[in-house]
Amino acid sequence: MNADQKTALAGMLLFLADDEYMLGHRMSEWTGMGPIIEEDIAFSSMAQDELGHALGFYTLREELGEPDADTMLYSRVSADFRNSILTELPRGDYAYSMMRQFLYDGAEAERLAALKESAYEPLRDLAARMLQEERYHWMHGTTMVRRLAGGADNARLRMQKALDALFPYALGLFEPYHGETLLREAGIAPGETELRNRWLARLCPLLQDFGLLPPAVQTGGLWLATVDPVLGGRTGVHTEHLDTILEAMAVLHRADPGATW
Repeated sequence: MNADQKTALAGMLLFLADDEYMLGHRMSEWTGMGPIIEEDIAFSSMAQDELGHALGFYTLREELGEPDADTMLYSRVSADFRNSILTELPRGDYAYSMMRQFLYDGAEAERLAALKESAYEPLRDLAARMLQEERYHWMHGTTMVRRLAGGADNARLRMQKALDALFPYALGLFEPYHGETLLREAGIAPGETELRNRWLARLCPLLQDFGLLPPAVQTGGLWLATVDPVLGGRTGVHTEHLDTILEAMAVLHRADPGATW
C-alpha cells in the first residue's frame, strides 16, 4: 500500500468508526426506555455491538499510525468528526429510531459484504467478524419494520413519516470522500455510488412489500432516489445535535483528562 492509499484508508476508517460510535450512542439512549422489555434489551445489545465495531475501526486506524480510540473520541471538536448526519440526529420516537436502524443496517450489510472481499487483509478480517453480528441486526430490523408497517393505521403512518424524514439523511451514508477512487482501484473498498445502488436495490422492494412508499423509482432495473441526499458529514459539516452528543459523552474525560482506570 502506498502513502496515498494509506491516507485514504485512514480517512475511510475514520468515518466508518464515527458512524458506528454515534449511532451506538443514540441507540444506548433507549436503555431502560424501550416500548417493551424485549426491545429495551435488543437496542441495548445492538448499541454495544455498534460501539464495539467503532473500536474495531479505530484500532485499524491506530495500526496505520493514527491516534488511539480514546484520543479520537475525546479530543476532537465536532468539525473534526466524519460521521454521517443520519447517525447524530436525536433518537426521536420508537418508529423513528427503528426506521433509522433499518436504513443504516441495510447500508452496513452491503458495505461489510463488500469489505469482506477487500485486498487489505486486516479490514477483510474485521468485516467478516462484524457481519456475523450485523446479520442479527438486520433480522431484527426487518422483523420490526414489517410488523409495525403492517399493524394499525397509526403505526403504519408513523413508519412512513419516519421513512420520509430519514431517507435523505440515509442517502448521506454514501457521500463521496477524498481518496475513494484510490481505494476502489486498489480493491481495498468499493465506490460509494456502487454501494448506494446496492442499498437501494436491497431496501426499496422490501419497503414496498411492507406497504411503505420509499422515495425512489425503478428505471431500467436500477432504483433511483427521488429526493436529494443530505451531505456534509464526511467533510465535518454537522448539525447542533452532534455538539450535544460530544458534550454528554466527554463530560467525565474532560473532568479529569489525565485519569487512569
